[in-house]
Amino acid sequence: MKKLLIVVDYQNDFVTGSLGFEGAKAIESAICDKIRSYQKAGGHVVYTLDTHHPDYADTQEGKKLPVPHCIKDTAGWQLYGDVAHMLQGCRCFEKNTFGSAALLDFLRAEENQYTVIELCGVVTNICVISNAVLAKAAQPEAEIVIHRQCVAGADEEMNQKTFEVLKGLQVTVL
Repeated sequence: MKKLLIVVDYQNDFVTGSLGFEGAKAIESAICDKIRSYQKAGGHVVYTLDTHHPDYADTQEGKKLPVPHCIKDTAGWQLYGDVAHMLQGCRCFEKNTFGSAALLDFLRAEENQYTVIELCGVVTNICVISNAVLAKAAQPEAEIVIHRQCVAGADEEMNQKTFEVLKGLQVTVL
């Protein structure tokens, strides 16, 4: 069984920075346990980085969410806490929007076919769901999995609604 773990946007600005929230901080140990488990079992681990530039306010996202965050090469753009150390040497996909086109291309490659693709990180109802949908599109026969204790969103009601949408998209929510 070939397995892939995708750690989505676990960056300082989403945990303790400009868009930080307590729920993001609370999932750090669960994400670390998940990474450790995959690495020990020989599974693959990759991660995404929300990546914006100084012109963020002029972008479509910046106009709808006028909170500068994850500006490339700033402290807020960096991975958070122990996750940063654990992901050293893993493949990174920088993205300037919610879903990663580069991750989609990676998952479409014949040599990167997986039985299970699991996602963890933040924010459940934005970037996690976007990348889960891309994973499902790239590999419709892979089981796409999200553990509730390994993802977080600032709005708990929206988080729960997102889990229901994910189930409807045939994503396994545990």
